[in-house]
Amino acid sequence: MGLFDRLRGDDDPRVAFIGIDGVPHSLLADHPDRFPNFATLADEGTAAAIDSIVPPESSACWPALTTGVNPGETGVYGFQDREIGSYDTYVPMGRDVQATRLWDRIAEDGRDATVLNVPVTFPPQRNVQRMVSGFLSPGVDKAAYPDDLRDYLDSIDYRIDTNAKLGHKDDKSEFLDVSHETLDKRFEAFSHYLKQDDWDLFFGVFMTTDRVNHFLFEDYARDGENYEEFMEFYEKVDDYVGRIRDMLPDDVTLVVASDHGFTVQDYEVEINQWLQDEGWLSFEDDDHEELGDIDDDARAYSLIPGRLYLNLEGREPRGSVPKKDYDAVRDELKAEIEALEGPDGTPVAKRVVEKEEAFRGDHDDIAPDLTIIPNHGFDLKAKFKPHDDGVFSTGPRNGMHSFENATLFVDDPDATIADADLFDIAPTILDLMDVKHARADFDGASLV
Repeated sequence: MGLFDRLRGDDDPRVAFIGIDGVPHSLLADHPDRFPNFATLADEGTAAAIDSIVPPESSACWPALTTGVNPGETGVYGFQDREIGSYDTYVPMGRDVQATRLWDRIAEDGRDATVLNVPVTFPPQRNVQRMVSGFLSPGVDKAAYPDDLRDYLDSIDYRIDTNAKLGHKDDKSEFLDVSHETLDKRFEAFSHYLKQDDWDLFFGVFMTTDRVNHFLFEDYARDGENYEEFMEFYEKVDDYVGRIRDMLPDDVTLVVASDHGFTVQDYEVEINQWLQDEGWLSFEDDDHEELGDIDDDARAYSLIPGRLYLNLEGREPRGSVPKKDYDAVRDELKAEIEALEGPDGTPVAKRVVEKEEAFRGDHDDIAPDLTIIPNHGFDLKAKFKPHDDGVFSTGPRNGMHSFENATLFVDDPDATIADADLFDIAPTILDLMDVKHARADFDGASLV
């Protein structure tokens, strides 16, 4: 049975999922000497790079990964979404996810789930064994259910997230110290509940990896001054994943995955500024700060990351683009985005995805009309407030999300990871657990 005995007494196979937010597969695969536990997991199981989703942004990715369906079904397209029939925006939380989560499916099967630190799960659900919400949660006191979970996390000074603002400093030492502390507390909590051995699905996410990547990825990719500090942080991640694998009983399959890849960021690209410069976007006054300040001459606007919306008549309150002109205007905007080049002459867009290509479902009414998947180096922003930096600027971040090169490890040599993407993970976990499901319920397919 492994390190400790099974307490529940049934014979159903189980899964422990460990999320490593934003970790590119190539980082782990290219350094087997520095990351021996990931190398062993790949050798004894199955591992490969997979694709993320459109758009590759954590608030959209984690709902997609945990449901197996696209944002048209989950209803979550990014960190900020738009209200139907309005220019008002909101930050999607757990209750905004409209599709069925993995842990809800296994609950229907009469089985238990421990869910720790998954982004976009606040407030915590009460139909699971235990849950502490992750990214965007206000604090452990409100993010943990039941009370004994909250009390335990308080007792170990658990951190939901590192302090990303510290990453803005030139000296990264304090940021790294807090990031290590956050990682350590996450592993301490994971270990505690893994050893309880009273769950059927364990689902925990290390998100600090994404934070470290945002501020130190260039140091890794271009041998910067913090290269060793970056690698030492990931050596700790490797050690913790290896220790988790060692403590799992034999009836548990380990799955490790990231929600998107990562690459170097050279420029921040203000898409709304570009739209203004090119005559697509205009505002009612010079002091505009939000989407609701656009005027009725505006033809398009953007939300992060790289989501473009036509100001469509009958859909937006002050829509200026007639429905009969939708295709022609969208084609015009797409062509101009495809022609946009950075300061070095590199195209900003790797591809521009049309709405119907990426989004299908009952909640596609707030889907972007176009989504830009940028070339490496161009991180797409969408400020509405006036600023003097122009379209291209630099900031404290030197790492950005990528659509390709996400990570997937399955501790099963019979798994087949070929041309896989994020949507394949949910049905794979259900198959590993022998939980019945309909193939049509998912945009992906099981890899086992």
